[in-house]
Amino acid sequence: MKRLIESATPVRVKMVDGEEVVGVIEYYDQRFIRVTREGEPNLFIFKHDIKYLSEEA
Repeated sequence: MKRLIESATPVRVKMVDGEEVVGVIEYYDQRFIRVTREGEPNLFIFKHDIKYLSEEA
């Protein structure tokens, strides 16, 4: 996770409810991540709501 933040790598976050969010991870801790999105509001996402996270090409 630290490498993704330092390199500002875009990621796709798939939620357990099927929703997908694309952005850059700016911050994380034990319970949540903060995703910054271009042209849309930033999000705080609880980790227990994340199904998986992958790098965008």
